[in-house]
Order: sequence, then C-alpha cells, then structure tokens
Amino acid sequence: MDQVQRTLALGAVRRATDCYAAVVRIEMKRGLTSLATIASIAPFVGMFGTLVRIVCSFPGSSMDKHTLLGVIAKGLAESLKPTELGLVVAGFALLSYKYLLAQVLDFDAEMKSASLQLMNELSLVR
Repeated sequence: MDQVQRTLALGAVRRATDCYAAVVRIEMKRGLTSLATIASIAPFVGMFGTLVRIVCSFPGSSMDKHTLLGVIAKGLAESLKPTELGLVVAGFALLSYKYLLAQVLDFDAEMKSASLQLMNELSLVR
C-alpha cells in the first residue's frame, strides 16, 4: 500500500470513528434535556400548587375570629407542601442530570482516547 492510499484509509477511519462517536453521544444525551426541564420547572409547579392552596384556605363563611384564624393558619401551613414536593423533585432531577451528564462526558473522553489509540496503531501498521 503506498503512502497516498494509506493516508486516505486513515482519513476514512478517522471520519468513521468521529461519525460513530457523534451518534453515540446523541443517543446518550437523549433524555438529559427532559431531566433538565423537570429540574427547572418543578419548583414553579410546586409554587403554583401553594398559591392554589393559599386561595382555598380562606373560607367564604362567616365564623368567629379565633376559629377563622385557626382554619386559615392550618390551611396556610398545609399550603407549603406542594412547594416542598416541587423542590425535592427538582433536587433529585438536578442531581441525576449532573451525574448522567458527567458520565456522558467521561464516556466521550474515553471514546476520543480509544479513537486516537486506534489511529496511532493503524499508522504504525505497514
């Protein structure tokens, strides 16, 4: 094999490994966007639930002041539960996103390293 054919063959191998690495990278990152979206939106959904519960905690009937304050205080205390749940969901989603993204980046670095090793080995073959 002469030098020109060898250079063309090595270029073809490099393009093939780069193409396959891009496909694998896209497949691995497929669900990460959804996880990031959940992490971003969950606290706002929880806050919306809190607002709805706050509005519902004010009864429309006429009661004694002390009874009314007790009912409202209980309703307000319970209204924070959706926000707590939204923050917990967002926390887990964010931690999962960061962990999985780090795994994808590590795997990407390993693929690049393996590709370079393959190219080095192929360049030494005569």
